Amino acid sequence: MPVSRRSLLTALAAAPLAHAAPGPDVSIRGEQFLLNGKPTYAGRTFEGMKIEGLLFNSRMIQGVFDDENPATSSRWNYPDTGKWDADRNTREFIAAMPEWRRHGVLSFTLGLQGGSPQGYSQDQPWRNSAFTSNGALKPAYRARLRLILDRATALGMAPMLNYFYFGQDERLDGDAAVLRATRETTEWILQRGYRNVMVDVVNEANNRKYEQPLMKAARVHELIRLVQSLSSGGRRLLAGASFNGNTLPTPEVAAASDFVLLHGNGVRDPARITEMVSQVRSMSSWKPKPIVFNEDDHFDFDRPANNMRSATAAYASWGYFDPGASDYNDGYQCPPVNWGLSTPRKRAFFSTVKRYTGF
Repeated sequence: MPVSRRSLLTALAAAPLAHAAPGPDVSIRGEQFLLNGKPTYAGRTFEGMKIEGLLFNSRMIQGVFDDENPATSSRWNYPDTGKWDADRNTREFIAAMPEWRRHGVLSFTLGLQGGSPQGYSQDQPWRNSAFTSNGALKPAYRARLRLILDRATALGMAPMLNYFYFGQDERLDGDAAVLRATRETTEWILQRGYRNVMVDVVNEANNRKYEQPLMKAARVHELIRLVQSLSSGGRRLLAGASFNGNTLPTPEVAAASDFVLLHGNGVRDPARITEMVSQVRSMSSWKPKPIVFNEDDHFDFDRPANNMRSATAAYASWGYFDPGASDYNDGYQCPPVNWGLSTPRKRAFFSTVKRYTGF
């Protein structure tokens, strides 16, 4: 009797812990990312810009998305079935990944509490959290996450896994739950043997909507340090945390992070991107490490000045964020998501990465 796809995911969630297949080993040397000991895009320059060692990426935050609130879950129904299907969302995500990789996109940000499924939202009544209220990692989310990370490993990609998001942080019951979620997720990644996964522990820690003290700007470095303190076989995960668009991390976070995460949302002038990178490097706590934009909702890839080009010219990695709308053919943040290169804007980003990287 054939096994259904949902039964397969259920079996994966309940399966004994096993190591992932051998994959790329992500590491850092100075301001460069390395995969298996070699700089990414080795030897590559483009129009006078150094590409070697960068990590072009895209915010694909909803790869394990679900909504456990029956009052809102129907908002994400697929147009062809009239139903929302979290497992289908993950399957289609996985099916699209090889195309991203063929264009030179080596990383993506995936979220355990997602992002706003409306692109931007004031109130977020849906329930999309991989964690129970006491911080345990839910089996169904873990099963979907495992499928994506296994595929990323096979493709030689280095995803950034975001643990916490201000639209869902209230789903956790205080410090103890936050610490358990951080520890349990990190230990699961290590025990699975993933050597290519990096951690963006909190998305936009200075956002005023955070309710959890440990996730706020003043204390988020404690969570970064917790991730870094855990190891398996002498290996730990690389970790950082992001701040709101057009703002800089605190010196404590910049110092604690293995890589400095920036957001370009709200940055209309590409010269400001250059300035942000310069300001990070001018911090008193600065030591050479990669600087990565992993969220920027500005495009204009055909213009001589744009945020992606300014970041690259300043030797900072850049990440595409296309919030789109609740339309199956639109952006990457709004379910039901079409994870393919389904719009002119998506195709413009991926073709630009292909030109920069020579893939």
